[in-house]
Amino acid sequence: MIYDLIIIGGGPGGITSGIYAGRQGLKTLLITKDFGGQIAKKGINIENWPGNKSISGQQLIKNFVDHLKEQKEVEIKFSSVVKVEKDNKNFIVLTSDNKKFKSLSVIIAIGTELKHLNILGEEKFKGRGVSYCSICDGPLFKNKNVAVIGGGNSGFETSLFLSKYAKKIYILEYFSNVNADKKNQELVKKNKKIKIITNAKVKEIKGNNFVEELVYDDLKDKKTKRLKIEGVFIQIGCEPKTSIVESLVDLNEKKEIEVNHFNLQTKTPGLFAIGDVNSGKYKQIVIAAGEGAKATLFACQYLKENKLS
Repeated sequence: MIYDLIIIGGGPGGITSGIYAGRQGLKTLLITKDFGGQIAKKGINIENWPGNKSISGQQLIKNFVDHLKEQKEVEIKFSSVVKVEKDNKNFIVLTSDNKKFKSLSVIIAIGTELKHLNILGEEKFKGRGVSYCSICDGPLFKNKNVAVIGGGNSGFETSLFLSKYAKKIYILEYFSNVNADKKNQELVKKNKKIKIITNAKVKEIKGNNFVEELVYDDLKDKKTKRLKIEGVFIQIGCEPKTSIVESLVDLNEKKEIEVNHFNLQTKTPGLFAIGDVNSGKYKQIVIAAGEGAKATLFACQYLKENKLS
C-alpha cells in the first residue's frame, strides 16, 4: 500500500495534521511512540489555548486524540521512525520494528527531546533521584527537598507542579537572570516553597544509593556550594532529533529543519516539517497545531498539482 500522507509524531501538530488529513479524505498513516509530546509530561495547566482559560496538558491531548480517532481515513501506528528516504516518486519510512511504509508525502512533527546536563552523577542517579519528568516522578518526592535545573518556563512550571508535593524547591539558573514568562515568575514569587538561585553552574550530583547532594559553582562570588536535596529535575531545554531526515533536509545551527515558512515544505518536495522541530522562532502549542493544519493543506495541494492523488 502507498499512503497519500505519512505523519511522523503525535504531539499537537501531528494530531492536527491527522485531523485535517482525515477531513481532506487523504489515506493517511500517523506514526508515533505516544500521544502528547512534552505537554503530556508536564503536570501543569495550559492557559493559552484558545477557548479554554485553563486546561491540563493531559486533558487537552485527550481532546485532540478523541477528535483524531473520528477520522476514519487515518491509521495510527505506535512505533519509532528510524529513517525517512525517498526514491524517484515515493517516500519510504522505516520504523524501529523493521516495518517499511510508503507514501506520496510526509509531515515531520517529531517535536524535541529534553537535553541532559552531562555532569558527574547524572547518569548514575537516573531513576534514583534524577528525573526529567515531574508528572511521572513528582509524587515520589513528597515532603522532600529537590532542585530544578533551568530558569526558563519549563523549570518554573516544573517547580510549580512539584510544590504540591515537595517540602522545598530550589531553581538553579546558570545566568544572572531567569527567562521564564512574567506570569510564571509571578506565580513562583508567591510560592514560599520555591527559592531561585542564579549564577549557578551545576557541577555534580552526589549520593550513595540515591541523590543526597547537588554541587554547584556560584559564578558571582566564585565559591563552590552544596545543596542537601533528595531529587534533581533537569529542565534545561530541548533539542530536535532530526537524524531520521538529515539526508533530505537542510538543518540550522540548532539542528532544526529549515522550511519555507509560506508552506512549511523542506528542500525536498512533498516533505514538510512543523512545530518545534522546524526553524520557526516561536515554540507554542497553538503554533504547532496551526502549522499542522497548514502543512496538511499544502500537502493536498502538492499531491493535486503533481497528479499524485
